Amino acid sequence: MAVSNKVAGAVTKRLPKVLSPKAHAIADYITAGAFLLAASLFWRRNKRAALGALVCGGSDLILSLLTDYPGGITDVISFPTHCKIDVGFAAMVAEMPRFMKFENDKEKKFFSLQGGMIIGAANLTDLDHPVYRWQERLEHERERVA
Repeated sequence: MAVSNKVAGAVTKRLPKVLSPKAHAIADYITAGAFLLAASLFWRRNKRAALGALVCGGSDLILSLLTDYPGGITDVISFPTHCKIDVGFAAMVAEMPRFMKFENDKEKKFFSLQGGMIIGAANLTDLDHPVYRWQERLEHERERVA
C-alpha cells in the first residue's frame, strides 16, 4: 500500500466520524469525476495512466451507483460494505501505477493522493448516522413483513 494511504489511514482512523452517508456519496461522485477527468487529461501524454484512471473512475462510479445511500440508484451493496470496499479500492488505486507500469511517471502522484483521500473518507464516515439507520430500519421492517 502507498505511503499516502498508510498516513491517511493512521491519521483519520481515530478522528471523529463527521461524514454523513450523503456527504460520503458526494465525495465518491467527486472522486469518480476526478478520475474520469484525469483520464482525459492524461490521454495524450500517458495512455497507461489514462487507462488506469478510467478503470478507477468506472469502478468508483459503479460502486457508488450500486450502494444503498443517498445518491445510489439501487441497494445491491449496503453502505457499511461499501465503506469496507473503499478501503480495498484505495489500495487498488495506490497500486495502479505499479500495475499499469507508470510508477516512475509524474501521474503516480495523482493516484497516491486519490488513494489517500478515499481511505480518509471511508475512515471519517459515520456508519451510525441517523439517516442511514432509518433506511436500515425500513429495510428490516420490509423483510419482517414479507
